Amino acid sequence: MSTKTVAVIGLGYIGLPTAAILASNGVKVIGVDVSDRHVDAVNRGEVPFVEPDLATHVAGAVSQGMLSAQKDTPQANTYIVAVPTPFKDGYAADLSYIEAATDAIIPQLRGGELIILESTSPPGATEHMAQRVLEARPDLSLDGSSERPVVHFAHCPERVLPGRVMIELVTNDRIIGGLTTEAAERARDLYQVFCHAELHLTDATTAEMAKLTENSYRDVNIAFANELSIIADKIGIDVFELIELANKHPRVNILQPGPGVGGHCIAVDPWFIVSAVPEEARLIRTAREVNDNKPEYVLTKVKDRADRFKEPVIAALGLAFKPDIDDLRESPALEITKQLAQRHPGARVLAIEPNIDALPASLSALPNVELAETRAGIAAADIIVLLVDHREFRHVDRRLLNEKAVIDTRGLWR
Repeated sequence: MSTKTVAVIGLGYIGLPTAAILASNGVKVIGVDVSDRHVDAVNRGEVPFVEPDLATHVAGAVSQGMLSAQKDTPQANTYIVAVPTPFKDGYAADLSYIEAATDAIIPQLRGGELIILESTSPPGATEHMAQRVLEARPDLSLDGSSERPVVHFAHCPERVLPGRVMIELVTNDRIIGGLTTEAAERARDLYQVFCHAELHLTDATTAEMAKLTENSYRDVNIAFANELSIIADKIGIDVFELIELANKHPRVNILQPGPGVGGHCIAVDPWFIVSAVPEEARLIRTAREVNDNKPEYVLTKVKDRADRFKEPVIAALGLAFKPDIDDLRESPALEITKQLAQRHPGARVLAIEPNIDALPASLSALPNVELAETRAGIAAADIIVLLVDHREFRHVDRRLLNEKAVIDTRGLWR
């Protein structure tokens, strides 16, 4: 086993780019995933999802023998765990994926390994992982205070934007928190292989909270914009013009409203803080509720127009959670489209998403939903609901919108 062997557990939107950037910088990487589709794609030098520049890195690393993928967890010197951390009932974090990844690592440990948790996690998750290892392997230790071999644990949350992951992995500062100082330093040495920005060392719990804080800050500010959009609608003014004018103030920078908030971070992470300290996190909770309720407001606006038609054709433009990607995780656009079909069973719902080739299961199971091409879908629709400002929608021939009921949640066609 090479002294530079890294096993990346989870080959999703964060794990695969991390594996590819490490392998492209001379580190032997073994990717691990439960999905045959992901494993087979990587071993062919291909990528199973859309992310600019990722395919080039994966193809190059695989062809050079620096990156491979498998379903079983191997022995390695370093493990990077990048698996999902959704929330469950009550909005507490579901750590079952982290626990499963940890359990697969445990039999492979011999001492001296570094285990890095990249998954966005509630405070204490890294320590929870370490304690799970020690309970199963009492022959190991965390700090070398005994004669037992040491296993090092650190948390290094990802801080990248989908669509810019391969750039931001290199250019964004990283926060690295260790259960021990040595663990943080060892993790820093690994990330220095590819990260050209500053690497900030701290303890694991602070690193966990830093990521949650970043996304909660964004969520609160988006909630202000979304609430403002509802207020502006009620009093009959254009919220996008309002925000543009307010932002002329040198110390004001209001974000843009939309149909809600999605993705694997901003729509989820604030709840981890709320569930940890429910009495104190009042503003964070309120912001989450504002953003979670925005899709319902959009659906109400659609209903007002759909009621004018006997069997309306509704075009939902965009299913992803942000522009120009195929990531549907926690997407308000996807949920709105699903609800449109379920609440208007007599309607024909045209889902227009240029970045996917097939409907997700939640929509394909509905008989009145079909995937449509942009121009044809708009032309056929009675009601057009713009949910995501994909590049393909920015240059739509405005004449196609004539005599249509248009609900533009992104202010793209002002």
